[in-house]
Amino acid sequence: MPKLLLIEDDINFSRMFQGFLERHGYTVDRCSDAESAYQLLEKEKYDLVFTDLRLPDEDGIQILSRIKELNEHLPVILMTGYAQVTTAVEAMKKGAFDYISKPFNQDEVLAVLGNALKKEKPVDTSEFVKTPSGKRAETSSGDLTKVKGISKASQKLNEYVSLVAPTNMSVLITGESGTGKEVVAQRIHELSERKNNGFVPVDCGAIPREIAGSEFFGHLKGSFTGAVHDKKGHFEEANGGTLFLDEVGNLPYEVQVQLLRALQERKIKPIGSSKEIDVDIRVISATNEDLLEAVKEGKFREDLYHRLNEFSIKVPSLTDRREDLMIFADHFLQNSNTQLGKSAVGFTDEVIRMFQGYRWPGNLRELSNIVKRGVLLSQGDIIQKKNLPPDFVQIAMKETGGTSSVSFSTKDHERDLILNALKEAGNNKTKAARLLQITRKTLYNKIREYEIDV
Repeated sequence: MPKLLLIEDDINFSRMFQGFLERHGYTVDRCSDAESAYQLLEKEKYDLVFTDLRLPDEDGIQILSRIKELNEHLPVILMTGYAQVTTAVEAMKKGAFDYISKPFNQDEVLAVLGNALKKEKPVDTSEFVKTPSGKRAETSSGDLTKVKGISKASQKLNEYVSLVAPTNMSVLITGESGTGKEVVAQRIHELSERKNNGFVPVDCGAIPREIAGSEFFGHLKGSFTGAVHDKKGHFEEANGGTLFLDEVGNLPYEVQVQLLRALQERKIKPIGSSKEIDVDIRVISATNEDLLEAVKEGKFREDLYHRLNEFSIKVPSLTDRREDLMIFADHFLQNSNTQLGKSAVGFTDEVIRMFQGYRWPGNLRELSNIVKRGVLLSQGDIIQKKNLPPDFVQIAMKETGGTSSVSFSTKDHERDLILNALKEAGNNKTKAARLLQITRKTLYNKIREYEIDV
């Protein structure tokens, strides 16, 4: 019988959730703070941990990091409110298995739990970028590194990536939150001569200034209170490969000084060591802030800005690459099928109209979350409006105004539109369906209806 640890400070909810899990055959220990959780984790063996994202003494991100230090393979599922979904997705980058949003859907909880507890499958090493520390960053067909859009904005992005990847230039990636800046960084790494060495992502906003030196440059055992073993820093882990500094604008000013010195000298000295270590790394940074404005305000060092910005790439928002929306939606659908053990094949026309008319302020991250929920809740092959979050449906319906994204005034006009789309897509039916903003199944039916020879 799987044994779970539940970390939740809302006592009433905690009791209710424990009862729900126990009714479905799980043994559950629960506690209400991080310190109690660590004590239980040291004494007991658990198969999985549920933790709230906000606790009185620590947040879920800190707890996740500590759990992964204690047991790298212990799956952790975060519990979060809708407003915290962005933070939860960031936590998944750091090793969380998944997250579930409050209020819970019981089927969703059981599906995510079941997937997390499945026996580990043999690892195909080709699906990961390895780091020298043995950590892995996923770059399989499950993520976006292999997905290329057809819009002009995507074509320009892909052109820039292809041009800069083979060089050793430092790259600054800008763009709105959720646009896939880390995906672009991974693609640059994979197309570079460093692809066989580590890709080490660092969330600069999550590093407390007090331990930044240790995180970036490492330390020796006993060099300060709490240093119970030697630790490699991010620079040494990325040696020979790529160091990705996500949200670099969040670095405290004094840490910027340390980082600049290391980048200039290409040498680091772990805390407590008298020996310098040569490092050969490529730095890719990302931010959704205006770093030039931060330089003017004295919040970001100008010399560091120029050191990081030898070449800049702006990742377009989903609004700027509308032609790609259903390409990404199809990708997220297939990825969600794999993760959730489902077999959805597409979306109703009504859902597609909502997708096309919605503004997508959360960009690809928001699209991924909504498609994943739709796949989970779908009972058949097609994702329907009822499978989508009510908040999203309400806003999308208001923004689309109930209009169709593809307007066919006459049968002849409809046939001409299909023929033009097929011609533009080189008779690729999947691509043509995306251009028409209809499902593949609908396109096949229309082709048969009009007896179009393809």
